[in-house]
Amino acid sequence: MPETDSWEYTLYIPADPRAVTVCRRALRLILTLHGLAQLADTAELLASELVSNAVLHTKGPAALRIRHRDGVLQIGAWDADPQPPEPPGKLERLTDAENGRGFAIVRACSDTWGWQPLSRQGHRGKLVWCELGVA
Repeated sequence: MPETDSWEYTLYIPADPRAVTVCRRALRLILTLHGLAQLADTAELLASELVSNAVLHTKGPAALRIRHRDGVLQIGAWDADPQPPEPPGKLERLTDAENGRGFAIVRACSDTWGWQPLSRQGHRGKLVWCELGVA
């Protein structure tokens, strides 16, 4: 089967904490099938943080988006809350914190991250994303 350089998958998920595990496993399978298994551990960590925030801190539907284009893997989590995410704190200051480390981990482990307003299936919301270089 020929590999294409660009591809995208979207997994729509319920507001259920079990969705984090489903997303992690789906992401690992997708990366393995596309020959990017070397990114799976880091990508799973990043997706877990993004999807956890989307599922645990917002109400309504959510989605995991995985996109590969031009040698960059983008992992994003969409949720129905249009409010921007809290800016990440310094990871070294959060080591003993019970929460608030998610975006600090995303910032520390990805090449870049951000967020943007985005609508899905008639719901306003936001996409929080991060990128990993494939090379």
